[in-house]
Amino acid sequence: MTLEELVTCDNTEKKMKSVSESVEHLLVAAQRQDCLTVGVYESAKLMNVDPDSVVLCLLAIDEEDEDDIALQIHFTLIQAFCCDNDINILRVSGMERLAAVLGESPADNSEPRDLHCILVTNPHTDSWKSQGLAEVARYCEESRCNNQWVPYVSLQAR
Repeated sequence: MTLEELVTCDNTEKKMKSVSESVEHLLVAAQRQDCLTVGVYESAKLMNVDPDSVVLCLLAIDEEDEDDIALQIHFTLIQAFCCDNDINILRVSGMERLAAVLGESPADNSEPRDLHCILVTNPHTDSWKSQGLAEVARYCEESRCNNQWVPYVSLQAR
């Protein structure tokens, strides 16, 4: 490995960690402001009714769900809709961490929410808009400029 490759790898890892942390902060802030829509079906309904309110679409999947054909079809349709409506898309792995960030508890006896698709909606006030949203949007834009239409980030367990 050359020095240039080592520096590039190190910068990429730092960038991914920074974006991952920004996603987590964004989700917490959006949840506090009731600006999250969770679930594939719920997300599809919202995008059909009010696509202009959506600022970010997170598609979350772990390795064990990669073979779920129905989920992949849903993702393909959601991605197409997001592209048509200029909505930033981010593919995320680390479902356990995602559940923890959103306060989902496996100890609850209730039915767990479908975290495979999460929409962040634009609030009517700018009070919660954080650096997290700006950084994630910048990362999505940079990825599109590099012909990576659906950027990927991994949420790390802590």
